Amino acid sequence: MKKKRWWRGLFLLYSFIIVKMIIFKYPLSMLWEVSKSWGEGFIRQGIESANFIPFKTITMYLHYYGSLNSFENLIGNILIFIPLGLILPRAFKLFDRVFWMTFFSFVFILDIELFQLVTRFGEFDIDDIILNLAGCMIGFALGRMSEKVKTLMQEKKKERNEESYES
Repeated sequence: MKKKRWWRGLFLLYSFIIVKMIIFKYPLSMLWEVSKSWGEGFIRQGIESANFIPFKTITMYLHYYGSLNSFENLIGNILIFIPLGLILPRAFKLFDRVFWMTFFSFVFILDIELFQLVTRFGEFDIDDIILNLAGCMIGFALGRMSEKVKTLMQEKKKERNEESYES
């Protein structure tokens, strides 16, 4: 139980870091100026500047690879969510299942993107959801693989111990 508590604390810390890095990445003075412009038509402007076409931004980044911080944006959007896929299943047993891990990750990421759409503290981009979710699933797969390797190593160690005991 102490181990779960540690993972849950790590998940909470990770969640705060994600929110800071994605939503509150700009200086507070800039966010304050954005919030002053909230009003009628504000959400419409966010919708007009949003990307709802899957792979549009990803294709642009691949086309302009080496410029526009393309590599950083593509890889960064994946890397930043790998820890979620590693931490969540260890913090909460429910998320050890692919369906629930995918569902929660999708909702978590969608919430961030919708918050950006509504507040304009960033831009809504469907490709961010795709890349972030890919990062979560990579983290989840890495976690699964590490558990399998750990189990295999424990079995090998047990076999060696039994062999040495029999000798």
